Amino acid sequence: MYWVAGFASSRSFVVDLGRNQSPSFGLCGSDDRHLFYGYIVAVPAQDFGGIMSGLVSDSWWKKTLYITGGALLAAAAYLLHELLSFRKEQQLDSKDAIILHQFSRPKNGVPSLSPFCLKMETYLRMVDLPYQNYFDGSLSSQGKMPWVEYNYEQVCGNEFIIDFLEEKLGVSLNKSLSAQEQAVARAITTMVEEHLYWTIAYCQWVDNVQETQRMLDLPGPLSDLLKWILCQLTGGIVKREMYCHGIGCFTKEEVYSLMEKDMRTLATLLGDKKYIMGPKLSSVDATVFGHLAQAMWTLPGTRPEQLIKGELINLAMYCERIRKKFWPEWFVDLEDFCYDSDNDTSSGTPTCMLDLGLFSRTDTLEDSDLSLPSHSNTHSQDSDHSGRSLSDSDIEADGSDVEQQVKGEI
Repeated sequence: MYWVAGFASSRSFVVDLGRNQSPSFGLCGSDDRHLFYGYIVAVPAQDFGGIMSGLVSDSWWKKTLYITGGALLAAAAYLLHELLSFRKEQQLDSKDAIILHQFSRPKNGVPSLSPFCLKMETYLRMVDLPYQNYFDGSLSSQGKMPWVEYNYEQVCGNEFIIDFLEEKLGVSLNKSLSAQEQAVARAITTMVEEHLYWTIAYCQWVDNVQETQRMLDLPGPLSDLLKWILCQLTGGIVKREMYCHGIGCFTKEEVYSLMEKDMRTLATLLGDKKYIMGPKLSSVDATVFGHLAQAMWTLPGTRPEQLIKGELINLAMYCERIRKKFWPEWFVDLEDFCYDSDNDTSSGTPTCMLDLGLFSRTDTLEDSDLSLPSHSNTHSQDSDHSGRSLSDSDIEADGSDVEQQVKGEI
């Protein structure tokens, strides 16, 4: 019996055995050097000769089938490696600067297909904090997106990010709320993020995945194949996590029934008020907007869109109110404001969206009780047609204007 020895490791590595050099090991695509660790394993190779002899003895079409299958597997492995490969991240100076890491912009003009990324960026605009977008797609150390850096501190999880910014910069959207109102706002946030989110994610990444795939924006000649692989991976993750959550055990109709109940609850809570908790903004508005915007603008022809643009029109007006106030560069065709099954929802919409980072708009906070940080007075005075102060300085992973490919999970 013949045996083959090999090395098993949990990470990719490069072995450098140049002449007159000691061995060095590093991550693929990186100049960093890491310790060489793993396990030496030995496996029996007695069947290897049998496989090769079978290839020789088989007919030509079987050989072709073996070779083609191997080539396809190798190509798939290469594409997955390119999609999920480790990259040496550009070092960013977060001294007195908020750097928001999030997924790249989609092609349909919506800021993000992730409700949590949209929530976080909307919140930063609501509290009028300048920030820089970083579309590298790298997840936080906890495997989450989005996450922020500030003064070389990294924080992930929207709730923890908001608490962190309130503590460090003294801003808050909830100062005008009573203790009971804050409890109600937290209950609404929990319902939206822990229940409604899964029903929208199901519609987005499972039931309506073809439309979502068309919205993704990935560079390169193999972008269509990469988008297909990404959507299949994300759809599998969503279904698995929904099952672990419990909501994935139900049928499609039952999932949509739960979604409808949550949306009707939000419509009832909103009523004819300007915002969820009344005439003034609160952090729950960023949460609700981030999730309802997905139903409003990323799911054409689906049941969530029909519901929000039809019977629950007050939710659509609420989303439009926040979009106009905090996203002046986000173009929306108002002719598609109400649902029309014969209407082409893609007509009239731009293929891309301006990335306005370091966003500051101090004249839209007249109805908010905020304590602004001292550096708010240093914002750019460039204005758009409405007089809002804007500053454009989104940055990319490699410093170019081309967005990096999307990686990670929702």
